Amino acid sequence: MATLKRFQDIEAWQKARELTRAVYKCSGSGRFAKDFVLRDQIRRASVSIMSNIAEGFGRGGSKELINFLSIAKGSAAELESQLYIALDQGYILKPEFEELQRMAKSAQNLLAGFVNYLKKCDLSGQKYKK
Repeated sequence: MATLKRFQDIEAWQKARELTRAVYKCSGSGRFAKDFVLRDQIRRASVSIMSNIAEGFGRGGSKELINFLSIAKGSAAELESQLYIALDQGYILKPEFEELQRMAKSAQNLLAGFVNYLKKCDLSGQKYKK
């Protein structure tokens, strides 16, 4: 693994940023924008993914990072669930739902892979490179 010097170098954070941008775009107009509760909650979930990756990285230890990556993964699952609500309410169409869901799943998979890597490093006595 390449040395990570900044949280912005983490691929999962980059994907979470793309997802957040897409969530803000789809929730910023039409009936979706007027459903303040769902709009704000889905935005908070997407922001939480990015924020928890950054916070965990900033803590400096692999155990802390693993914990925050797990929280970020949970936020991605929460966002995915909220996408179903948006679809069911007619706020987004099926193709948009599928693309956002794909992005959320991609973030979850990247986070799971990073957690597995960090756990293997811990078991072997190595430290991740920051």
